[in-house]
Amino acid sequence: MLIVQGTPYLLLSFFFICILVMLIRILRSIWWTPIHIQHQMRSQEINGPVYNFLHGNTKEIINMRRESTSQDMEDLSHDILPRILPHIHSWRNSYGANFLYWIGPKPQLVITEVDLVKEVLTNKIGNFPKLDLEGYSKRLLGDGLSSSKGEKWSSMRKLASHAFHRESLKNMIPGMITSVDTMLEKWKEFAGKEVEVFGDFRVLTSEIISKTAFGSNYLEGKNIFEMLIKLAQIVARNAHTIRFPVISRFVRTRDELESEKLEQGIKDCITQIIKKRQQGKHDKGDCNRDFLGELLQANDATDKRNSISLEDMVDECKTFYFAGHETTASLLGWTILLLAIHKDWQDRARQEVITLFGLENPNTDGLSKMQLMNMILEESLRLYPPVPVIKRKVTKHVSLKKLTLPPQLELYISPLALHHDPKIWGEDVLLFKPERFSGGVIKASNNNPSAFLPFGFGPRTCVGLNFAMIEAKIALSKILQRYMFTLSPAYIHSPVQPFMLQPEHGIQVILYKL
Repeated sequence: MLIVQGTPYLLLSFFFICILVMLIRILRSIWWTPIHIQHQMRSQEINGPVYNFLHGNTKEIINMRRESTSQDMEDLSHDILPRILPHIHSWRNSYGANFLYWIGPKPQLVITEVDLVKEVLTNKIGNFPKLDLEGYSKRLLGDGLSSSKGEKWSSMRKLASHAFHRESLKNMIPGMITSVDTMLEKWKEFAGKEVEVFGDFRVLTSEIISKTAFGSNYLEGKNIFEMLIKLAQIVARNAHTIRFPVISRFVRTRDELESEKLEQGIKDCITQIIKKRQQGKHDKGDCNRDFLGELLQANDATDKRNSISLEDMVDECKTFYFAGHETTASLLGWTILLLAIHKDWQDRARQEVITLFGLENPNTDGLSKMQLMNMILEESLRLYPPVPVIKRKVTKHVSLKKLTLPPQLELYISPLALHHDPKIWGEDVLLFKPERFSGGVIKASNNNPSAFLPFGFGPRTCVGLNFAMIEAKIALSKILQRYMFTLSPAYIHSPVQPFMLQPEHGIQVILYKL
């Protein structure tokens, strides 16, 4: 009887012990660990804003970003770091090239020393892996090539590299030309008038990635692109929102509900395209070896070690649909802006195009010889890198040059901050000067090639780099063959970063038919 009477007390005691252990773990993660990491980094002369209980420095960051983008820029200055990443700009000036700040209880070690950046991005023994995507970001990109790690990343990298190797890219050129022709046909009605080009570039790059990588077309993939853009906006909107997993299970926000709906919608659309392609393959013996064809072959592999699931295929398609059109649309938009401002470079680029192609379509041989166009595109990518931030993480105690890094650190590398550093590029860093790349990236960057990061650096350099550059060269060449353009008085300079760097109000130019 005593044992029976004591049972409720034992259960109650066990319950309170469990609650106490949970509270200790929570307190450790939101107070003790941040304070310990902050002290450990300060002992190595890595300073930064003080950690604030629970929210870290997120309130300061949100306020800085709200203030920096509250108004459009007054002139056409390329000094956009204080606008896009005001906290990085401000705290680097206050605390030095490398500093620590906090997103909630998560420590962010910002690295702007080139030697450290190179070490992180070229490390081959896995000391600085990619972050594990969570929440909204996970729904946007899944576990695709941009976020996967280890053997899965290695096998998918090989597959993607095969789909975008030199011979495959050569076969994609006619499809790219056809898509550009469609856009330029629409532009005929705007001769002598204003046209907003950034929106058209989004449609163009969406059409090209649909056609060349997935054997589809823009209309078929239109819903996918629209849903991906909406989901990316949700990711950006919540970038500095602190959510606690326990609370999130019971409290569902509007963004969470919408993101789940969008994720399922994207999956359904991509699955439909995959099934349609599979049916065509069985009916017609289709052996098209574009990116989707490579995925399908891997899906059919009898060797389970080399096969991929339908879910893997969907994640890879999401990654390439999104990254494959947003990055190049950004590159084309900012390059047209720069050429509209700098008519001398526009004229020089046009002369190169005419010399290489006349009024005919661009070809593989000529594209490989475009020196001036390369310089212009590289300078555009330096001033306006599509992806302003690269992140890695630390999972164990590791050394980074003279620093000893504890686990749980997230490493924050900003291509935008590096691209706008006068110590690397010179005092004319904020000027559009494509000639700085005449001797290549190494000479332009003062022997610091790892400071030029528009497509990343090291083993995880973007697999679509050559695809994007060829696409941009073809589009710009055909535009320059037909039109001269100037910046419209209606243009408002207002770069923003909802996810990738883009013009908030579009890019308006006046077209003049040649």
